[in-house]
Amino acid sequence: MKRKTSQKIALEQIFIQQERPLGVEEILQQGRKFVKSLNQATVYRNLKILIDAGWLRKISHPFLGNLYERTNRVHHHHFHCRKCNKAFELPGCALKEDNIAPEGFIVEDHEIFLSGICPSCFKKYSNSQQVTPH
Repeated sequence: MKRKTSQKIALEQIFIQQERPLGVEEILQQGRKFVKSLNQATVYRNLKILIDAGWLRKISHPFLGNLYERTNRVHHHHFHCRKCNKAFELPGCALKEDNIAPEGFIVEDHEIFLSGICPSCFKKYSNSQQVTPH
């Protein structure tokens, strides 16, 4: 069994506090609030440990690269805010897997990424400039 280091405990706390997927830079920034000497190599090493333990999963996001989130979530999708550049978890799934693939295909999993502007950025930017949807 792997020992509990202050760095690993810091990463666990970050993911317990955050209800959204995080990139390495965000993890590093937030982790330094717990452990001032935290570095990128230590973050990657502890992410691998937490993934191998089944506590975290890695998501390959088309805009943000690799993100990490807790594995104890029900199936959901993700939203990328193009203003603050953060990823958010969207609850649930409206996709009906049985009807999406052509006959003969067996869908085992899927991931949907939406992008736009989060509510916080919309409030901030709608007061100062025109925000237009795509």
